[in-house]
Amino acid sequence: MKFYKLVFFNTLIMGTLISISSSSWLGMWMGLEINLISMIPLLTNKNSYSSEAAIKYFITQALASMIILMIIIMVSLYFSLNILYIKSYLMILNSALLTKMGAAPFHFWFPEVMEGLNWMSSLLMLTWQKIAPMILLMYNSQINNYFMIIIILSMLISGILGFNQISLRKILAYSSINHIGWMLPAILLSWSIWLIYFSIYFLITLNILIFFNYFNIFYIKQLIPIINFNFTLKIFFLSNFLSLGGLPPFLGFLPKWFLINELVKNNFYFLSMLMILLTLLTLFYYIRITLSALMLNFNNKIYFNNIINKLLILINFLNLMSLPMLILSLNAF
Repeated sequence: MKFYKLVFFNTLIMGTLISISSSSWLGMWMGLEINLISMIPLLTNKNSYSSEAAIKYFITQALASMIILMIIIMVSLYFSLNILYIKSYLMILNSALLTKMGAAPFHFWFPEVMEGLNWMSSLLMLTWQKIAPMILLMYNSQINNYFMIIIILSMLISGILGFNQISLRKILAYSSINHIGWMLPAILLSWSIWLIYFSIYFLITLNILIFFNYFNIFYIKQLIPIINFNFTLKIFFLSNFLSLGGLPPFLGFLPKWFLINELVKNNFYFLSMLMILLTLLTLFYYIRITLSALMLNFNNKIYFNNIINKLLILINFLNLMSLPMLILSLNAF
């Protein structure tokens, strides 16, 4: 990693920590701005696509930050107004935070930005950049009709728009929007469930992106010949992919089970049922890729050196952590 990228990576982490640990909304806004300014150099590369993605990301995030600052000033100046005005201000503030994390229907920028990034930048976009907006939502929100609409739209839109995608970056982007739909009720109901969910999501995404990054895979047609050369790698990778979709009995199902249990305890029966049904849309295109990889076979041989063999050992070890974990979840209940 280049020295300047290492510096900006540290300030990126610092911006998120400032935002989530601040005791005032102005401090939280400042942390988000430090995070934004640090992210832009990390997105840029030698190709023009990354520059375009960085500009799109900057414009969208700057617009959301401007709305957040405007609402902070208005609430601080007119806090003695009617409570209905305060609720309206908070709804606009929450919309800006949802735009920052890429939740539907404020997701318009997210797949387009992802399409221009390399895999390491994509890892930051899919995981770390979600932390600060979600925790800020937890500080001032609870599940209401507005958030129920956001959760349902995130799952519905991500499922429908992900159907005909051949780009793995866009598939992971729409998958992330679907996971946002699961993480929002988790962060609003139970901090511990959100932490478990996010940690497992981060682990599974890291496993998949290490593989994609090393073999330089960006499209489904590139993926199938690579994983067909090694049966063990194929099984581990496909297990990981299904785990990201939340198919039981893989590890990705565990936090969803916890969250469904918490939703039922809080009498959100209709919401939990809708979330389960709409997640099947996302699971469909995971299974489509998985079945293609299992049923199609290529005879062309691919030769790998010792370094790649060592990498495969690392990938296989990491993927073992995403293999069936149903016993753990049974013990948890």
